[in-house]
Amino acid sequence: MTQTSEAAAVVPQPAKPSRGGRGRVHRAWFVAAVTFVTIIGAAAFRSVPGLLIDPLNDEFDWSRGTIGAAVSVNLALYGLTAPFAAALMDRFGIRRVVAVALTVIALGSGLTVWMTAAWQLMLCWGLLVGLGSGSMALAFAATVTNRWFTERRGLVSGILTAASASGQLIFLPLLSWIVERHDWRPAAVTVALAALAVVPFVWLLLRDHPADVGLKPYGATEFVPKPAPVPGAARRAVTVLFSAARTGPFWLLAGTFAICGASTNGLIQTHFVPAAHAHGMPLTTAASLLAVIGVFDVVGTIASGWFTDRFEARRLLAVYYSLRGVSLLFLPLLLVTPSVQPPMIFFIVFYGLDWVATVPPTLALCREQYGEDSAIVFGWVLASHQVGAALVAFLGGVARDTFGSYDVVWYASGALCAVAALMALVIRRRPMGEATLA
Repeated sequence: MTQTSEAAAVVPQPAKPSRGGRGRVHRAWFVAAVTFVTIIGAAAFRSVPGLLIDPLNDEFDWSRGTIGAAVSVNLALYGLTAPFAAALMDRFGIRRVVAVALTVIALGSGLTVWMTAAWQLMLCWGLLVGLGSGSMALAFAATVTNRWFTERRGLVSGILTAASASGQLIFLPLLSWIVERHDWRPAAVTVALAALAVVPFVWLLLRDHPADVGLKPYGATEFVPKPAPVPGAARRAVTVLFSAARTGPFWLLAGTFAICGASTNGLIQTHFVPAAHAHGMPLTTAASLLAVIGVFDVVGTIASGWFTDRFEARRLLAVYYSLRGVSLLFLPLLLVTPSVQPPMIFFIVFYGLDWVATVPPTLALCREQYGEDSAIVFGWVLASHQVGAALVAFLGGVARDTFGSYDVVWYASGALCAVAALMALVIRRRPMGEATLA
């Protein structure tokens, strides 16, 4: 085929953008809406672990350490799958990967209804749901934003980041009510049905690229052809990891973010509800407080992004981790009463504002240190976040079994946050022009 005939085969495609022209809502916003709903559906299962620790302990007499180990597998796989999720989407398409991931989550949650042994909890709750949710982690929102938008990327990224918190807000009170009134099995079935309900919307409405429907990305002035599948993306993810691992800032970023995960997902998201319930607080009340944290983490993340544009990222991280550590040291004093007092409300608001405030400055430091490879480096830093969460999800359960309370976990996590603050200040500054992984 000649060059002229090849050009003729490509040129007609941009003629279709009239379908998303002026006066109509661009299809990119519908894709973003489906993505938002999908992430909410995936967030449903992430809301469950803290609600099921006591019911599973009561029914099967499994130790909290054993149950925490299943949660830790889930959290670790959620993070370790993330660096490769973008490669899967480049290779097989967003729609296929997300539809399969939702189905795997539904399968893992649904099968727990029939489990009778701890290894089945590890398989269903840990392996299947961990892989499924990890395939729809940060890479899903980032890939959709990068492909469908050239304008409003910051707004869309913020909205999609908020989807996980919104899912927590929607599902935590509902699932806690189901567990308290109807046992844990109906809650597991609810999660499975929620994940399956999103699959038809993903398959019918989500598209891999604007070129699939003859559109330009939102805000683009020129038509963007769909890129060919990239089978070597996973290899590049590993190559970037090995290169970054030879630099000091990577280990400092990974270390601070591991402590971030340990003091949020692994600690509060997993153990706050059973800890509060052990002090006499109703399950639905404790779950509602955790849901409120999800509301304020949206506000905190947006504010942190604004601060990151104006202040040095290292110092912001030091402040965030210091404040988080101090708040955790006071938590044992707040849990002595089953009622919700004003100091507990203050903790929930304060901690919620700090929950994911660390993400914007961590991203900024990755960009400063590693330039064009920063997205992949951040994927591996995110993996360390989930590994830290996984360790504390497990060790927190072991500590509860050993000492009879979570007090030592709160104090140890507060001390770790102080270490993270110091590590953030040690990260050396690098001019943007020097950012490289040669």
